[in-house]
Amino acid sequence: MADEGEAAVVVELDQLGKRFGAHQAVCDLTLRVARGEIVALLGPNGAGKTTTIRMLMGMLSPTRGTARVAGFDCFTDRARVMAHLGYLPDEPMFHEHLRGGEIVRFCGAMRGMPEPEITQRTEELAARLQFADALDEYAVNYSMGMRKKLALTCAMLHRPAVLVLDEPTNGLDPVVTRTLLELVREQAANSTAIFYSTHLLEQAERLCHRVGILHQGKLAALGTPRELVETLAPGGTLEDVFFQIAGADAAVPAGPVSPPGDEA
Repeated sequence: MADEGEAAVVVELDQLGKRFGAHQAVCDLTLRVARGEIVALLGPNGAGKTTTIRMLMGMLSPTRGTARVAGFDCFTDRARVMAHLGYLPDEPMFHEHLRGGEIVRFCGAMRGMPEPEITQRTEELAARLQFADALDEYAVNYSMGMRKKLALTCAMLHRPAVLVLDEPTNGLDPVVTRTLLELVREQAANSTAIFYSTHLLEQAERLCHRVGILHQGKLAALGTPRELVETLAPGGTLEDVFFQIAGADAAVPAGPVSPPGDEA
């Protein structure tokens, strides 16, 4: 992992908050992610994970506080942020009547990448994710797993400084899941900051340098998996920590869900 000094910090959330009417989705969230660091955000449905990611992506404006990537404000400087960031959404959506390869080339061209580099990088990632044969297929025929592979290729194409992954292994089979996690580790080893949300506690415990647990919109715990276990559930696991913090909320349906474009 990279040195966690101030110069290495590439993601900065400061007193970040978002309210939808009377519902406080995220409350005073402060968090740093350094280059080469893998940080997971955990929490039950409705805890504020997706809202946090949407603010980081510039899709939602904060009610208070700031979110910055590489020193740029994620909402007011979104275009500059996108140059440093790759994003894998939980449920990727594409223009269904374009082929997978056309979508990747479009993403690369939008980022100003030269055609030979796009081709080389696409071939490299498609081979690792085992979907090179599907690049000539129309996106309308892609399964959810194939959509995830295509979205991850687009996210990693330009070698971003920050990768934001929302439930990255949902819809993937065990073989591709293992490959994806290997790619994440490799990216971190090459100084990419990884910020992702997941419901898979064992995966987070094995993969991450640090874990943050959201509860009712607030950051209830933050630290290495070992630190959290030793402090909050000695002799237990990260799952024990999670249920100790989330309690009954971990087993009940989500609360109010905000529309993607709602900026109340």
